[in-house]
Amino acid sequence: MNDDRMNDDRMNDTDLSACPVLRRAALAEIDPRTLYLLAKLRQDVFAMEQRATDPDLDGRDLESGTTLMWLELPSAEAASLGLAGTPVAHLRMLQEPDGIVRIGRVAVDGAHRRSGYGRQLMTGALEHLRATAPGAVVHIDAQAYLEQWYAVMGFETVGELFMEAGIEHVAMVLRPSRA
Repeated sequence: MNDDRMNDDRMNDTDLSACPVLRRAALAEIDPRTLYLLAKLRQDVFAMEQRATDPDLDGRDLESGTTLMWLELPSAEAASLGLAGTPVAHLRMLQEPDGIVRIGRVAVDGAHRRSGYGRQLMTGALEHLRATAPGAVVHIDAQAYLEQWYAVMGFETVGELFMEAGIEHVAMVLRPSRA
């Protein structure tokens, strides 16, 4: 597992001295307690809050080309579990056999939105992909209401609005020259 400290002056956490820690790992490398918290974060955002109609656990996390990335913050919950932090933002990166790279399952805990964690996480993912898959076009199926948020990072819309899991989405790509 890899981690990097990231600073965010707008941090919305009770411990103002805490910096979010960026971590990434394949599923098999993640401590089961952390994996549980990641699954809970995804469940809370996708199933409970957004009422997604498709299951979140689709088997793709188990594939060899999948890397999970998350930001975590120190918390009492984490300390009680013997962990350094609790995940507050998450995404997964898929490297397809044909070379296509996909980012998906982007989720930020509701209590930590508007803290810059989503952007920090996406920035970390794009930096990682530039290093590990230079020249790859990065694909996302963005929730439609976030289309402009992704556009600011250089993603461009390449398709019409479509429904996925009962939520409006739009296909977007980030070409290597814009990454």
